[in-house]
Amino acid sequence: SHGNLAPRFHASGKRGDELTDLGRDFDRMTGRLRSLMDSQTRLLHDVSHELRSPLARLQAAIGLAHQQPEKMAASMQRIERESERMDKLIGELLTLSRLEAGAGQTGAGHMHSEDVSIADLVHDIVDDARYEARARQLNVELAGDAAMPDTSVTGQPELLARAVENVVRNAVKHSPDGGTVEVELSRMSDWLRIAVLDRGPGVAGADLARIFEPFFRASNTQHSTDGHGLGLAIARHVINAHGGRIGASLRSGGGLCVEMLLPVKTPG
Repeated sequence: SHGNLAPRFHASGKRGDELTDLGRDFDRMTGRLRSLMDSQTRLLHDVSHELRSPLARLQAAIGLAHQQPEKMAASMQRIERESERMDKLIGELLTLSRLEAGAGQTGAGHMHSEDVSIADLVHDIVDDARYEARARQLNVELAGDAAMPDTSVTGQPELLARAVENVVRNAVKHSPDGGTVEVELSRMSDWLRIAVLDRGPGVAGADLARIFEPFFRASNTQHSTDGHGLGLAIARHVINAHGGRIGASLRSGGGLCVEMLLPVKTPG
């Protein structure tokens, strides 16, 4: 009642009565509450840190516009760019918050769920990625979509598209100019596999699980890289909400492979 969630109530004995079960339930509840409170504290700290830099650049651009009116056009471009960055950050935070609160949960009875053709969805995302990557002579290759025209997943198409797009865009962003990003579609029993492979700098082996945490940045990531480290966190929440799994592994020869598994809709 005083906010101290450290104590545990489960007795160390082997009693199997209702009080022991109640103690276990209390322990699980307080553990979950503590995890949520710690997560909120970290999120508030990270958001404050992420907003500080664009706000500082925004204020500098406003000051420059006042001091040097002849550079007004350049200052306005900077102000517009920083405003867009903050708007994107806030939008991603709202999406992540809704997913963490359970708004992205799907199910057979969910009013927004429908049968989604993953092959069509991935094909559209790859086409968009190719268009954006063309300026860097970067190839985005798709394999396996033609072999699964009837494979579908039950869920929310907007969220699924957001998850896959975030993974593909992350691979494109970290790939070297002139390189190749590979997107593979395959069927594994009752699962549909989407793998996105790049030849970027990768991450340390110990950080493979952490790349799906909000605001995570690997130590070898350049500070000038755009983004807030929320894309993969959103992808994880969406894939999990659809009953799937997502993970990352290091590629031989350098780079990263992010693999998404989604349950295939069963006939009937």
